[in-house]
Amino acid sequence: MVLFLLPYLLSFLLFPILFFYWKIANGYFISASKLPPGSLSFLPLIGHTLSFVNPHPASSMGKFLQQNIKRYGKIFQCHLFGRRTIVSCDAEFNSYVLNNEERLFIASYPKTIPGVLGEQTLLALTGEPHKHLRSIVISLMAAAKNPEKSSFFSDIEDSALSLMRSWANRETLLLCEETRKFTFSIIVKQTLSLKPEDEEAIQILDCYKTFMKGLSSLPVNFPGTAYAKAIKARHRISDILRGIMRRRAEQLNNNGVDFLDILLADENVTEANVLSLTIDLLLGGYETTAMLLAVLVKHLTANPSIMEELKEEHVRIMKNKRGERLGWDDYKKMEFTQCVINESLRVGNVVKFLHRETIKPIEYKGFKIPAGWKVLPIITGVHLDPSLHSDPSTFNPYRWKNVDSARGFMPFGGGKRMCPGYELSKLEASLFIHHLLLNYTWVPLNSSDWPISYPYLDFKDGFRIAIRPL
Repeated sequence: MVLFLLPYLLSFLLFPILFFYWKIANGYFISASKLPPGSLSFLPLIGHTLSFVNPHPASSMGKFLQQNIKRYGKIFQCHLFGRRTIVSCDAEFNSYVLNNEERLFIASYPKTIPGVLGEQTLLALTGEPHKHLRSIVISLMAAAKNPEKSSFFSDIEDSALSLMRSWANRETLLLCEETRKFTFSIIVKQTLSLKPEDEEAIQILDCYKTFMKGLSSLPVNFPGTAYAKAIKARHRISDILRGIMRRRAEQLNNNGVDFLDILLADENVTEANVLSLTIDLLLGGYETTAMLLAVLVKHLTANPSIMEELKEEHVRIMKNKRGERLGWDDYKKMEFTQCVINESLRVGNVVKFLHRETIKPIEYKGFKIPAGWKVLPIITGVHLDPSLHSDPSTFNPYRWKNVDSARGFMPFGGGKRMCPGYELSKLEASLFIHHLLLNYTWVPLNSSDWPISYPYLDFKDGFRIAIRPL
């Protein structure tokens, strides 16, 4: 009888010992003095999350970050999203985190992200699956940038001109709504060869409006919640995409060249991969660029002298065109435009922070961080750091002239997960603002309507303007 029970007794005795040593190996008994300073909330699960996500102007860090930086410094610990978390507003540490992807850190997004976008979303994947699928996306972006083989440039200009022609008889408009129409028309054409007025495109756009609300909601899959509605919207988008894929499969001589065609031609990509990548592409090319455009126009409106100098650059470009359309060479001449875009990205903070997790115990400048801890590189904290940017709350595109501010600039992330479409986003912004400045004048109808971090970026009232053609 004793011999029979011996293995169970040994397991019972060994398990706590092994578990104890595992915790030591992963830094769970690190002295509090070696951890970054900070405090852990007494509220279970919620922790400091509500204070962290409390809405605030996008051109500020918000009260939570400001208070903690003042008290603990740029790197501190707290309790966010149900986890012990290291928050970093330090440019060097953020670069260290992003450039050590898969070695020391991995992406670790809240349940809402894979829950809404699907388990195969690039945001949630790690390791080889992420590497393989991201390489496909990079190839797609590279193809789009090829001026000899891609219609991307002309598609952007066509979309801008078409949208602005639709304003001819309008006196007011919600700019956020219009910039979303613009970016969606481009990405849905490049990805699915659909026009924005096509029924399937209208249905997808309607689903994405529901989608966005669910990404920042609590992961409660109960009928009527934003999370449940977002999951339902994703299933609807997937059904629409499957219908398009079936039609493509039935077309024997399909010589299409959109992103979906390229994905379907890859034998190593599953249907689940195609669906998730397509949803990722549509989302990535839609919301963030639309908000960048709205932020850019808002700051130009508030700074008429900067807007006038920017307009002069675009007038000079058109003087040599003789009615011809814009080309890549013209885009390369938009130097001050790039300064304005960079500054809009810096003060706009379209993406406030990123989600990472330690996979090994980390030691950095005297601090020790255990494995399995959440790490949040705060992009806003770097962009508004007065030690990196003089007078950081002021919109000043001149700071980008002949200045290398890369150390304090990370609007598209960094490392292996840097946004692959960042150059195309800046191209869209350049062509949109070119035609807006040369064809319209406008005034805001609510001067106090500035972008807000919810933490997703949006304008409270949609940035309503009165507009008239020149």
